[in-house]
Amino acid sequence: MMLQIPDLLSADEVRKCRQALEQAEWDDGRKTAGHQAAQVKRNLQLPLDHPVTKGIGDFILDRLGQTPLFISAALPLKVLPPRFNRYEGGGAYGNHVDNALFNIPGTALRVRTDISSTLFFSDPDEYDGGELVIEDTFGQQTVKLPAGHLVMYPGTSLHRVNPVTRGVRYASFFWTQSLVALDTQRRTLFDLDTAIQRLTADHPDHASIGQLSGVYHNLLRQWSTT
Repeated sequence: MMLQIPDLLSADEVRKCRQALEQAEWDDGRKTAGHQAAQVKRNLQLPLDHPVTKGIGDFILDRLGQTPLFISAALPLKVLPPRFNRYEGGGAYGNHVDNALFNIPGTALRVRTDISSTLFFSDPDEYDGGELVIEDTFGQQTVKLPAGHLVMYPGTSLHRVNPVTRGVRYASFFWTQSLVALDTQRRTLFDLDTAIQRLTADHPDHASIGQLSGVYHNLLRQWSTT
């Protein structure tokens, strides 16, 4: 399932984050790439221990925890602290699939990358190219969202970032380990949850609400990996 969350951050929040990102010192993105990914990765990335990485990353995590659409779609168990990249001057990231597991820095914990997410910090008219191209069972999708908008998609997807030929593309990216590992099962639960919410809003006293909620939780109980 691919899903967009509009306006995860407000315009003012994006502006403040952008100021910090523009003033930060960036590293070669290949430092954090595996052997195969390093062959197709040409971008800049904030060091994982940079104070801007932690500051904005913690802010994003807090906002995600207050976003019902993210919680309903992702069913998050663990979220890897957000990272930040910068593309300019022809920078790109060729076709690749993300690593299956990442260590949470400073801990012995690992995150299974069930869901990949990109949060945009540059508006589409600020740069040429830089589209996130995702290929999966839903076909090939080209994504270039307004600043403050987020896209979620399966971590198993083949994807790339097209070359940025004008301007600068700032973004955050991170991975979520879901309570439900399989994308098809998460999609079923998300559709069911959405239907229950709509039924509750339109017919709050409908007798089926309790029964459908029971089906939702029984499926979650059956499919949950914890």
